[in-house]
Amino acid sequence: MLNGQKIIVVMPAYNAEKTLRRTVDEIPRDVVDGVLLVDDASRDSTSKLAASLGIPTFVHVRNYGYGRNQKTCYMQALRMGADVVVMLHPDYQYSPKLITAMAAMITGGEFDVVLGSRILGVGALAGGMPFYKYVFNRCLTLAQNLLCSHKLSEYHTGYRAFSRRVLLELPLQENDDDFVFDNEMLAQAIYFGFRIGEVSCPTKYFEDASSINFRRSVKYGLGVLGTSILFRLNRWGLAKSRIFARDGRRLDDASVPADYYREELHEAPPVATVASEESARGG
Repeated sequence: MLNGQKIIVVMPAYNAEKTLRRTVDEIPRDVVDGVLLVDDASRDSTSKLAASLGIPTFVHVRNYGYGRNQKTCYMQALRMGADVVVMLHPDYQYSPKLITAMAAMITGGEFDVVLGSRILGVGALAGGMPFYKYVFNRCLTLAQNLLCSHKLSEYHTGYRAFSRRVLLELPLQENDDDFVFDNEMLAQAIYFGFRIGEVSCPTKYFEDASSINFRRSVKYGLGVLGTSILFRLNRWGLAKSRIFARDGRRLDDASVPADYYREELHEAPPVATVASEESARGG
């Protein structure tokens, strides 16, 4: 806990078996009260490994997309009584060691949302971000800052922390189920007046770290621009988008179906096996 508030780390996962253990090992357990993982129908053994590590694990019955993964993450974290939720990708691209700093910025009462920015400092290119993605990031961020009348160093980081109030009040069920969900969520936070802070975050690009290809990057970029234009039109009263509606569907909406995922249970070894192992050790 920090300042008496419960900190839950959520990990939206897809084919993260190779990097999951390294990520989990660096989570600061002296601060974090709980960790959960949502597996978006991975093709590897991500969910089984997570469950074997003692992490509450929820598995989508099929691949619904990164946005739906986050919705499931946040719903489960709220059910665990989280006061602050930190989203950490299990691909070891972002440093888990920043969880304490990010959560403290919220529990201290200064911010409602905190982003781990790859752009502040020299982290992005030094960490191996492809140059075209860096240019793409900077151009989109400039356009968004202008359209949203805000100033962030980047809108595209996957390392984020949210207060419980943010997760309960934003109409997140109106958002897309794919990658543009991230951007819609930030646009909503700005639209509804939540305070957003940033910390400099080193990042690592390597073979096993997740990354979307050029085609999906273009699709994401177009979605980002569309979201920002909708933001401006709604501010001017020229549009009424559901993602910016105060009566939009929220995570606690009772009408949201819950049969699209299941919990992965880790089975303890049989008693006989445990006894045999203890006997072999002379226990």
